[in-house]
Amino acid sequence: MDTWMRLMADDGSIVFGRVEDGYLHEYEGLDQAVPTGAVLSLRTLAPLAPCAPGKVVALWNNFHALALKLEKAVPEHPLFLIKPAQSVIGSGMPIRRPAHYAGKIVFEGELGIVIGKRCRNASLAEAEDAIFGYTIVNDVTAAGLLAENPHFPQWCRAKGFDTFCCLGPAIVSGFDWRSARVVTRLDGVERQNYPLDDMVFTPAQQVSLISQDLTLEPGDVIACGTSLGVGSIGDGATVEVCIEGIGTLSNALGSRPDGDAHDPAGAGRERQSATVA
Repeated sequence: MDTWMRLMADDGSIVFGRVEDGYLHEYEGLDQAVPTGAVLSLRTLAPLAPCAPGKVVALWNNFHALALKLEKAVPEHPLFLIKPAQSVIGSGMPIRRPAHYAGKIVFEGELGIVIGKRCRNASLAEAEDAIFGYTIVNDVTAAGLLAENPHFPQWCRAKGFDTFCCLGPAIVSGFDWRSARVVTRLDGVERQNYPLDDMVFTPAQQVSLISQDLTLEPGDVIACGTSLGVGSIGDGATVEVCIEGIGTLSNALGSRPDGDAHDPAGAGRERQSATVA
């Protein structure tokens, strides 16, 4: 397995590469797995979300255990919504409560699939090949908005606010998701602990089927959906989502909407050169 991170240097430039023994070995980019030759100490870099997706495709009802509890039929095709690029933040960055919303905000710990190749109408084999690696997602939701309008369930609005898609801390390629579990803790108390092999659609199936509907681009993320144990985040509380082999994604809910907390990588700007450490 290889671990990949995306970080910011003191001059504001952004680097991406493979992490080993406290150093980042820089690569041209996620879709260009070509090393630049630069090696940088992680101590000189600030972590960001591990990729800058153009979109995040978030699944619903993709775990048998949750479908059983909700008494919902298992879907024949992935059920999904889109979270915008501006909703993405990295581990350690604050989730900001929307200024006009005082209702319940919910955490959902999930596995994230990171796309490494442009993907359209992909077969299962092509879909597997298009997966660059896996990360962790906290699919944050303003739950009180979902049914606010009885004529139109507001999935995208409730899940699309700035800072409502936490990603990180890294991408791991060669990760064996079949034997892994998602563990979510709220202020240190375990709230979710579920096996990933309970998924309705495997990662390759998700990529293949979703690519029949829309084109997946390098850096895009598919959030695989969540299972039992979803709950509310109180203002100031910290949510930690852990998948052994990938790491721990940690974000706290701020009580005020002030500040620009979203990932400055929205423009997808990557560092063009680096100094060898």
